[in-house]
Amino acid sequence: MSGPLTGIRVFDLTRVLAGPSCTQILGDLGADIIKIERPEVGDDTRKYGPPFVLDVDGIETTESGYYLSANRNKRSVTLNLTSAQGQSLAKRMINQCQVLAENFKVGNLAKFGLDYASLKTDNPGLVYCSITGFGQTGPKAKRPGYDFMAQGLGGIMSITGPPGGEPHRVGIPIADLTAGLWATLSINAALRHREVTGEGQHLDISLLDTQVSLLSIQGLNYLTSGEVPGLLGNAHPNIVPYQVFPTADGNIIVAVGNDDQFKRYCEFAGVPELINDERFATNKARVQNREALTQILNEVMQQKPSAYWLKELENNKITCGPINTIEQAFEDEQVKFLAVTKQACHRELGNIDLIRSPINLSRYSHGLKFDRAGPDLGEHSVEILRQLDYSDGRIESLLRSGTVIAGTGATEAESIEGERKE
Repeated sequence: MSGPLTGIRVFDLTRVLAGPSCTQILGDLGADIIKIERPEVGDDTRKYGPPFVLDVDGIETTESGYYLSANRNKRSVTLNLTSAQGQSLAKRMINQCQVLAENFKVGNLAKFGLDYASLKTDNPGLVYCSITGFGQTGPKAKRPGYDFMAQGLGGIMSITGPPGGEPHRVGIPIADLTAGLWATLSINAALRHREVTGEGQHLDISLLDTQVSLLSIQGLNYLTSGEVPGLLGNAHPNIVPYQVFPTADGNIIVAVGNDDQFKRYCEFAGVPELINDERFATNKARVQNREALTQILNEVMQQKPSAYWLKELENNKITCGPINTIEQAFEDEQVKFLAVTKQACHRELGNIDLIRSPINLSRYSHGLKFDRAGPDLGEHSVEILRQLDYSDGRIESLLRSGTVIAGTGATEAESIEGERKE
């Protein structure tokens, strides 16, 4: 068994991060991902660097870490969709797929006859997933969408950053990655519907929609109270103390989740008088008197080094933790035990380290599919044409015309720059 989605083939018309992160997960689960790329250019993220991976001689390649983060378990075909031949070939490939994922700007694929309305007649079971900045309809639907813009427009930046400071974006493209996750979930639900009914459908996933859904408790805090949340830095809006505290030699996280934990914390920290102080006796009171309590506990925590607090708070069953750098995170004993990194084979670079999917299924105790790193541009063009039963002569004709390119920079071909959503 190679994966629960073995037998599912995906025509992948996505690039950058939201779409590719979705199809990468589908590939991890065993689906056959056919990544369609622009001739000569390919996915923009191939050039999003430095850093770029080093080859066996220590020389910088053109494979960026960004590109490799979202393109494992895929096969690359370089296809010119602006030509009639390219569009005809794309439709033939799509008819052998159960899923199509795309992140073109709204309406642009219709020019190539590759929109859902054009394809569903010949392929009524097709699960067609569109990922855009703002959705398929509405006043902003035709705008290009970027993660940064979605974070700002969707409200998450207004609650991320230090009090009194400027709003911050989350340190990773959280809108893109969340949209990719919701797209993956939606595709799997649609595949189940297809299995039961034989019907495909059009899935509409947007960065803005998924970003607003991420507001979660802060969104409901606003809807419940009518009060607009602001910047709290590392503090929790509904629980106190649940934040970063300075120690004698650094900073650590302390997360006191209920009144009983607060009592244990105060007794251990040498401030038992706070337990019965009406300002702090309940979580509600602590939230209302956040600043006063934080000032007291900052002074307490700075009296001892981080190692002392981390050890003793854990011994007292009070949740705490360090603030690791990314290097320290990868070196953590539990992270190592979970084996979050795994090597995949790259045609030119050999085995390289990637971050595996965190999906763990008991029926697949050997792990999910992890058989190749991000493909070279057009690496599998000829292979896939042969699977379509094209003769060598027909394949050679397609290569000469520039409809398909077998490998990076093999033939001049018209680009479709600017047609996609990002």
